[in-house]
Amino acid sequence: MGRPADVLRFDKVELRRWRVDDIETLHRAITESRDHLLPWMRFAATHDRKQGEGFLARSEEQWASGEAYGYAITSGGLVIGSCGLHRRIGPGGLEIGYWLHHAWTGKGLATMAAAALVQAGQELPGIDHIEIHHDEANSASGAVARRLGFAEVERVRLPDGPEAPGETGVAVIWRLQIRTDKHQRVRGFSELS
Repeated sequence: MGRPADVLRFDKVELRRWRVDDIETLHRAITESRDHLLPWMRFAATHDRKQGEGFLARSEEQWASGEAYGYAITSGGLVIGSCGLHRRIGPGGLEIGYWLHHAWTGKGLATMAAAALVQAGQELPGIDHIEIHHDEANSASGAVARRLGFAEVERVRLPDGPEAPGETGVAVIWRLQIRTDKHQRVRGFSELS
């Protein structure tokens, strides 16, 4: 099983693997952005240092097993969020997840991070599609998927309802089919704006 690189770059962002010793930067980014994350990320409501340490330990384990590839999103050397490629949508697929520190939103950085993940994901063996899932109320996540050329393929009402306070409980699923001839690449960000 191939793995993506430890460091990925796209335009103004650099993604680097989360490390266990990143607890201070992770804890700071989540704590400072708690109000911004609460509507969409259920972990924000209960985040503490112990939860952060568990996340970083799981990130290492999942990287080793190939289950997921978690990255710190950095810009100008600062950790500004988190993202990852996850093998949780079945054979041939990867799901992208991401969040940003509140001070770094609205600058196209989530799109750049997702573009870096798409480029890395399409190079992995056996991958024929990449998806982004978000609650229908989270229009910012939908805008990222749209800018990167993903197509909305489905809306699904979650059986247990919303997971976080800002959610409706309806998941929007976006998909990007990956051509196996390796000639397809993510458009340059200048084409996406």
